[in-house]
Amino acid sequence: MATLVVRYARLLGVQLRASLLLAMQYRVEFLLDGFVEIFWMVPAIVPLAVIFDARPILAGANGEAWSFGEALMVVGWFTFLQGVLEGVINPSLVTVVDHIRKGTLDFVLLKPADAQFLVSTARFQPWQCVNVFTAIGIFAWGFIVLGRGPTAADIGVATVAMLAAVVALYSVWILTVSAAFFVVRIDNLSQLFNAVFDAARWPVSVFPRVVRLVFTFVVPLALMTTYPARALLGTLPATTLAGALGGAILAFTVARVVWNASIARYTSAGG
Repeated sequence: MATLVVRYARLLGVQLRASLLLAMQYRVEFLLDGFVEIFWMVPAIVPLAVIFDARPILAGANGEAWSFGEALMVVGWFTFLQGVLEGVINPSLVTVVDHIRKGTLDFVLLKPADAQFLVSTARFQPWQCVNVFTAIGIFAWGFIVLGRGPTAADIGVATVAMLAAVVALYSVWILTVSAAFFVVRIDNLSQLFNAVFDAARWPVSVFPRVVRLVFTFVVPLALMTTYPARALLGTLPATTLAGALGGAILAFTVARVVWNASIARYTSAGG
């Protein structure tokens, strides 16, 4: 088991180096892309600032209320996950569609490594890591507004919630990409997912009940941003964290089953 982990860690390192070298071929573009990502947070925060300029508290379900500083935590996690989506998940997995369309997925399947791992780490966009630092800046801003900082325990719980959020995001995207084995073109489906994911910048409790249920159990946006935000604020119940972990594991399991079923359906270029 340890040997297998080391092997895949080395393979991941090779994929990361290849992506970095590819990005650095055009250094000016590399720097400009990173610079643009810093300013990407402006349209994410402006709507929030407008809302809280009109009212100091944003009321939610079950008496839950969010102040501007608390809502910034949600935007911070949204920014972080946007970076994960655009920098790690999306660049690699969209190549699956081209592989299927061209019949070149055969070359991936013939390699002595797990196909899902290979397509999930095929390409990265290194400048998207700027979003991690942007998210940290948003967290700092939020805590300055709140007049306090997170405890070590809050950071620990938020880290666990963040891992669950990344797994859930990855699993949903694997399910979306797996649709390419059946419909080939998933452009509209991926655009729909990105449009829905944009709602994750808001606390899930501010949405109507039906929408909250969808964003919790169907497309788990609550697990992706609201729960990590509450964890960082120290207000996430242990039962909710356990449910988030269970939901992430379930989502990954379903995604894995669907992926394997989709691979079994693949007939290659000569099929």
